[in-house]
Amino acid sequence: MIAPQLTDALNGWLAQCAALNDAADHTLTAYRADVQGFLAFMQNHNGGAVGLGPIARITTGDMRAWMAHERGRGVGARSLARSLSAVKTFYRWLSEREGFEPTAVLTIRSPKFTKKLPRPLEETAARAMIDRVECQALEPWVAARDTAVVTVLYGLGLRISEALSLTAAQSPLPDVLRITGKGGKMRIVPVLPAARDAVAAYVRLCPHDLADGGPLFRGVRGGALNPRAIQKVMELSRLQLGLPATATPHAMRHSFATHLLTAGGDLRCIQELLGHASLSTTQAYTSVDAARLMEVYDAAHPRA
Repeated sequence: MIAPQLTDALNGWLAQCAALNDAADHTLTAYRADVQGFLAFMQNHNGGAVGLGPIARITTGDMRAWMAHERGRGVGARSLARSLSAVKTFYRWLSEREGFEPTAVLTIRSPKFTKKLPRPLEETAARAMIDRVECQALEPWVAARDTAVVTVLYGLGLRISEALSLTAAQSPLPDVLRITGKGGKMRIVPVLPAARDAVAAYVRLCPHDLADGGPLFRGVRGGALNPRAIQKVMELSRLQLGLPATATPHAMRHSFATHLLTAGGDLRCIQELLGHASLSTTQAYTSVDAARLMEVYDAAHPRA
């Protein structure tokens, strides 16, 4: 348990994040857990002292002790870096509100970690995946549904949650879709004819009443389609195709971005299509493209 005064401060900061930064609910939940853990450690580290006073006097040694404690309980470098970012943001807000010096916390360096690069499929593999998912279902309408979902993931670069949030009112798919992504950010995505046709084929066969406002993609009993159903059908398909375990629904989104980049797409435009808040996130795809280029070079270059 942390002191009520600190709990009030944390609640005030989270309320501001929600109101001014439009942070998503799951983001706020992660922030709360990260900062609560930090404050609880500092409270115990200072002999159980409570209130804002001890928190305002945190030293670099205290910060190193917290980070060592987190690593000692198995927290990875990536997760610790995320927690530290939340703590710094909260601490900066608190210092401005209470008028103390935050340098000891804000100057602590984040732990280094190797960024995981996206694992896209080759273009031929992405097309093979779309063709193969149709073969997994016994009922034609389910086969058409699965094909439509995977086509939308690849053709529009959507997250699985975004694809499954489409409503029946959006069918037939228009020329462009307004997609609400992470953090409530809105973006406009062009709809390819292949995606429109795949969705239309599914709608024609679907036995359930696709009433306006209800979900577009339905489970076998008529409720909203569970993402696990698409994950499972792609697992079966990748095994049959001999593709790696990274051939997931999210890999179709990565493939969309990488294939656009390879074809000469502008990085800023791809950022907009994916709904990335920062260009640095989209720039990971340039590393993927460069890595693939080096693989081709190593395989093809004549050696003495």
